[in-house]
Amino acid sequence: MNDYLLYSSLAFVLSTIFSMGGTGSGIALIPVLNFFGIEFIVAKATGLFAGASTTMTASIMNIKRKTLDFSFVWPIALMMLVFAPIGAYSSQFINETLVKLLFVLLLLYSASMMIFGKKKPIMHARGKTILFIMGAFVGFVAGLLGVGGGNILMPLLVLLGFDPKKVAVTVSSVVPFAALGSFFTYAGYVQLDWLLLICVMFASIAGGYIGNYLMHFKLDQAKTKKLMGAILYILAAKMLYKMLF
Repeated sequence: MNDYLLYSSLAFVLSTIFSMGGTGSGIALIPVLNFFGIEFIVAKATGLFAGASTTMTASIMNIKRKTLDFSFVWPIALMMLVFAPIGAYSSQFINETLVKLLFVLLLLYSASMMIFGKKKPIMHARGKTILFIMGAFVGFVAGLLGVGGGNILMPLLVLLGFDPKKVAVTVSSVVPFAALGSFFTYAGYVQLDWLLLICVMFASIAGGYIGNYLMHFKLDQAKTKKLMGAILYILAAKMLYKMLF
C-alpha cells in the first residue's frame, strides 16, 4: 500500500506542475514510474490511462462548445486514431532499449521546445495532405512510446504555420481519444495493475485540477515552461545513465 501512496504522490505532483504549464504530465510520469520499479511497458500504459482520464473532460467540452474546426481536425484525428494503436501494438516487437532511446529523444525534444521553442513558423503549409502525414506520424510514435502525442504534434503544427489557437484546441480534443486507443491496445497484451491505474488516475485528476486553478493566477508561464523543461532534461539524463551503466 505504501508503494501505491508513493506512485499517487508522484502522479499528483507532476500533474500539478505540468497542468500549470498547460500540458499533460504523462511524458514525465512514465520514466518516473519506471525509476521507482514499475516495468517500462506497464508505466507507458499507466501514463496513457492517467493522461487520457485527466484530459477527456476538456475534449468533450470543446466538442460541445463547437469550438473545433472539423475540416482541420478530422484528418489529424483519423490518422491518430488509426496509427496510435498500431504504434502501441508494435511496441511489443521492438527492442525495449531502442524504445527507451526514442523516449529519451522525445524528452529532449519536448524540453527544448518548452525552453527554446520559437512560435514563429518556419513555413506556411496548406492543404490536408500534411495533416494526414502529421497525424499518422505522430500517432504511431505516440502509441509506440506510450504518450498522448500532444507534446510532439503541437509544436510541429505551429512550426508548419498553422494557427496556434486552432492547433491548441485540436490537440487537446484529439489526443485523449488517441491515448485511450493506445491504452486499450497495451491492455490487450500487458498484465496491468488496475489498482495502480486507479490510484494514479485520481491523483492525476486532482493534480490537474489544482494546476489548472493555479494557472489562472499571475504565474510567469515562461518560467513554468522552463521548470517543466528542466524536469524533462533531468529525466532524459537519468534514463540515459541507467541505460549506459
